[in-house]
Amino acid sequence: MKLLFRALIVIVSGLVCGIVGWIVGAYIGGNYAVDFAFNGVRGYEAVGQLGFIFGSIGSGVLCWLIIFKPFRK
Repeated sequence: MKLLFRALIVIVSGLVCGIVGWIVGAYIGGNYAVDFAFNGVRGYEAVGQLGFIFGSIGSGVLCWLIIFKPFRK
């Protein structure tokens, strides 16, 4: 049960930070990177996708390292 709760925390934090990355990426892409193209789209849509990908992966890995790796003295 404890392992399931920890895994759920990692998944939820990855999704939440992915959504935050999506919003920040859309803001940056809409204002500064208008000509950037990724995955068949341009501007805020492209940078928003990258923000979601990097935010969710980065947060998931960081949260996994914090929760599943015990602190050592």
